[in-house]
Amino acid sequence: MRYFLKGFLYGILGISLIGLIWLMIVRPQLTARDAAELKDEYSETVSGATSPGDSVGEESSVDILAMQRQYPDIKAWLTVPGTVIDYPVLQSSEDDPEHYLRRNYDDTWRMAGSLFFQYDCTLDSRNLVIFGHNMSDGSMFACLRNMFDAEFREEHSQIILHTADSTRYFRVVSAMKTDLTQLPFNQTMFQSDNDFLTFAEQMLQDTDAMPNSNLTLLTLITCAYDWDGARTVVVAVETNEE
Repeated sequence: MRYFLKGFLYGILGISLIGLIWLMIVRPQLTARDAAELKDEYSETVSGATSPGDSVGEESSVDILAMQRQYPDIKAWLTVPGTVIDYPVLQSSEDDPEHYLRRNYDDTWRMAGSLFFQYDCTLDSRNLVIFGHNMSDGSMFACLRNMFDAEFREEHSQIILHTADSTRYFRVVSAMKTDLTQLPFNQTMFQSDNDFLTFAEQMLQDTDAMPNSNLTLLTLITCAYDWDGARTVVVAVETNEE
C-alpha cells in the first residue's frame, strides 16, 4: 500500500509538472508561433532598389489590408528590431476592451493573448496606447523591462508600426514604472493643443525629447509587480527617420 501511495503521488507530481510546463512555457510560445505564421502568410517585400535586380534596401513588411479582410480587428503590426516584439496589434470595442487579453488574432484562446490598442485609440491619436502581457517566458512585452537599461534602450530604440496605409517609425525616449494614480499614461483624447502639451511634458520629463503640438507618442504598457497597479511604461516619439 505504501508503494502504491508513493507511486500515486509521484504520478500526480509528474502530471502537475507537465501541466505547469504546458501552461507556463508551451502555451505562451503558441502566440509567437501564431504571429510568425501570420506574418509569413501576409508578408511582402518593400524594395528601395535603384536598378533591376538590385536588392539593396529591401525590407520585409506585412500586408495589413489583406490581413484585415480575414481578421478585421488587426489594426497594425508592431516590430521592435532586435527583440521578440514582432506581433499584430488588435483592437476590440468599448463594450469589451480587453477581449484580446487572452485571445489571438483569430479569437483562439491563448495564455499570452495579443498586443492590443486601447479601445478609444485611433491611428490618428496623439498618444497611441498599446497593451501586452509581461510573459515569464520572455515573449510579448516582457522585454520592455530591459528598456530601463540605457544601453539596451539605445540599441533597441527603433519601433516600427506597419498600418494599412503607411509604415511609421518611432524612437524610444524613456521607460518608467508608474501607475494611473501618478500619471495618466493611457490618455488618448485631448481638449486642446495646450492640454496635449501638458500631458506630453509629463510623459517626456527627464528626456531629451521636446514636447510640441505636432508630436505623436507611442506608449507601450505591460504589468510590473513592484506594487498593486504598477505598470512598466515605455514612451516613444514618432520620427521621420527610418
